[in-house]
Amino acid sequence: MKSRIINYQTLLNITKALSMSKDPAEVISLSVKSIRKSLDIKGAALFLTNPKTNELELVASDGLSKSYLNKGPLSALKSISESLREGPIAIHSVHDDPRIQYPEAAVKEGIESILSVPIHVRGEIIGNMRVYTSEPWEFTLEDVNFIQAIAEISGIIIDMCRLYEGQNQMIDVLTRMRESVPL
Repeated sequence: MKSRIINYQTLLNITKALSMSKDPAEVISLSVKSIRKSLDIKGAALFLTNPKTNELELVASDGLSKSYLNKGPLSALKSISESLREGPIAIHSVHDDPRIQYPEAAVKEGIESILSVPIHVRGEIIGNMRVYTSEPWEFTLEDVNFIQAIAEISGIIIDMCRLYEGQNQMIDVLTRMRESVPL
């Protein structure tokens, strides 16, 4: 029951920050940090898929070392790729799971288990949210649903940023057009 209350409080804090913040990157960073804190786990990270390179690009992380984060490019086709097609994927042990792209780096980092959940935007999967534990972890449905909810909120934030950027670009184009037209 206590974990459920913590999860609800975390969701409340994130949605409150979303409604008050003018900096979407700050809210995404808060989301990643909140997952780590509320589940009391080793780390969490948010990745977006680069459609040109098919690589997962780090957007935000908490609790993971720079050397682990810089271990090499993450292929969307090799690194727990099922979570980008099928939904949440839990890996109980990084030691012997072929879906881990860099198992030696994970072991060196002290990671034992990973949960990867997709991030959806307008029906498309654009990346994933991952949590990392230092102990073997049997992720419960409640854990998966909690992390998925935060991943979906992050997707909404990312979509809002893209729409805002597009709107600002359109305003700039229209302003330049108006300025170039003689009166």
